[in-house]
Amino acid sequence: MKEIKPDYYDEFQCAAGDCRHTCCRGWEIDIDETTLAYYQALPGALGDRLRRQIEVGADGTAHFRLREDESCPFLNDRNLCDLIPALGEERLCQICTDHPRFRNFFSDRTEIGLGLCCEEAARLILTRREKTCFTETGEETLLPEEAEIIRLRAKLIALAQDRRMPIDARYNAILTQAQGSLPELTDAQWADFLCGLERLDPDWDRRLDCLRSGARSDTLPDPVAEEQLCVYFLFRHLAGAVYDGDLSARAGFAVLSCRLIRRIWAACSGEAEALIGIAREYSAEIEYSEDNLCALLDFIDFK
Repeated sequence: MKEIKPDYYDEFQCAAGDCRHTCCRGWEIDIDETTLAYYQALPGALGDRLRRQIEVGADGTAHFRLREDESCPFLNDRNLCDLIPALGEERLCQICTDHPRFRNFFSDRTEIGLGLCCEEAARLILTRREKTCFTETGEETLLPEEAEIIRLRAKLIALAQDRRMPIDARYNAILTQAQGSLPELTDAQWADFLCGLERLDPDWDRRLDCLRSGARSDTLPDPVAEEQLCVYFLFRHLAGAVYDGDLSARAGFAVLSCRLIRRIWAACSGEAEALIGIAREYSAEIEYSEDNLCALLDFIDFK
């Protein structure tokens, strides 16, 4: 089994109480079966408190009962988790242990990365100046269709990192190589489309209103930051073609995501630091909603 990860992966450190957009608010926090069994058997006052805050959904999955502000019931007023000092990080449910990490699975390969929806992960990814490389450990034997996906993705990442070309020329080369194209919509039309998707944070509406009103800045974001964005989306999402076979739509999604983040940035702010926040919001709203991600892939696929 081979494991692949971006070279910045081990540099990540959670901001904990200093995080401005805690992952302990706004998400349903599912509890895996192993951790649920531990919580259900835990004695004492903490065990009682845990059991009072657990409910089971219609699909049979246990999760924490969120507060009115959609925060985890164990998030304290210092923006920290009460369970970590009481039980240790190893007793958190799997989703809390993993976040913001993601994994792509092949028959004999696991790829791991950091999700852009975390502000510290977004900062780490978008502020690095070096080209992103990937470290490998172990050996693998892949199925032919898996090997083909990985070979094409490597070509697309190389195009994204070809700094001899302007960033938009790289995007066009990626689409050509992947035999993909994108719907020709205005900013206002894209804003209307995105408004029709599931919403996580009402503040996202403000971003889309800015997009609808048009760009306020003629300056492009740092092309190196856009490059890092593109490499991130290609690495994370082309692997999904193992299941749906749709390489062209997934390559299109990577390019479209970079362009939309740029356009929202230009419309809302045009300040360099704001790019990190907008990328984080886009990731949370689109990548971390399976319905929204599928809707966008389908729209690209059937343009």
